[in-house]
Amino acid sequence: MAFQRHFSGAPWESKIGYCRALRAGNRIFVTGTAPMNPDGTVHAPGDPYKQTLRCFEIIRGALAGLGAGVEHVTRTRMFVTDITKWQDYGRAHGDIFREHPPATTMVEVSRLIDPQMMVEIEADAVVGEED
Repeated sequence: MAFQRHFSGAPWESKIGYCRALRAGNRIFVTGTAPMNPDGTVHAPGDPYKQTLRCFEIIRGALAGLGAGVEHVTRTRMFVTDITKWQDYGRAHGDIFREHPPATTMVEVSRLIDPQMMVEIEADAVVGEED
């Protein structure tokens, strides 16, 4: 089975030893994605909707780098720091996946790496036929 890796260029990839996304045959696994701006700052502190959209923007880029789109996503996992904001995270998820809804999970966690981060998202996708 062939493996393809997509790197976003984030400094943590080489420090921690991971890639943004990995394609194994027809399956794609996108690592936990935080709402980071290209300059390394947290996107939209205090705004769960905008942070969630930023995560999906990064995920969309990783999927594209491996020949997939959001329509290929089969599962998302959302780790949130304030579950009372579930409607904001959910609205952003719906904006992205309304046409092709995946299975999803939303779980509250006590914190993420940066206290300004409110959400981190993983995604799995299936593309084409198995090799």
